[in-house]
Amino acid sequence: MRIRVVRPNELTVLQDIERAAGECFRDIGMPEIADDEPLPLSELDRYRTAGPAWVAVGGDDVPAAYLVADRVDDGLHVEQVSVHPRSARRGIGRLLLEHAAEHAAGRQAAALTLTTFTHVPWNAPYYIRCGFRPVDDGELSPGLRAIRAREAAHGLDRWPRVCMRRAL
Repeated sequence: MRIRVVRPNELTVLQDIERAAGECFRDIGMPEIADDEPLPLSELDRYRTAGPAWVAVGGDDVPAAYLVADRVDDGLHVEQVSVHPRSARRGIGRLLLEHAAEHAAGRQAAALTLTTFTHVPWNAPYYIRCGFRPVDDGELSPGLRAIRAREAAHGLDRWPRVCMRRAL
């Protein structure tokens, strides 16, 4: 697998990856997450043009996974990372996270951050194995507080969530 920037004609592929990756939530009693629509094309295009937005591709140059992020406060916030189930459990998500960490460190970001579900095995427990640590709600930066508020308004707080940080 190699990492490259997202191309304009791949935005619907990213949505397909996110939909497919979301299906596993149905199996753990979170069908609302499985049914949630992926990021809109306009938002994906904003990530593509403003960056960062990367895909992991194999020899066929077809995206198997993607990551989009925003600069939030002193860090790079991973807004979405999704791996198609056909390519899951091969280290592709970790490869994208490592790429994001290198990118962020090269731009003097202090950390990678993300928000995730605490009790979903491929969420918080996975990110802990990738070097992330939970951030107490009282220690959230203004930007991360705003992200958590937006998520709560979207209904994601029906299940326990946490903000996580990986120092760079």
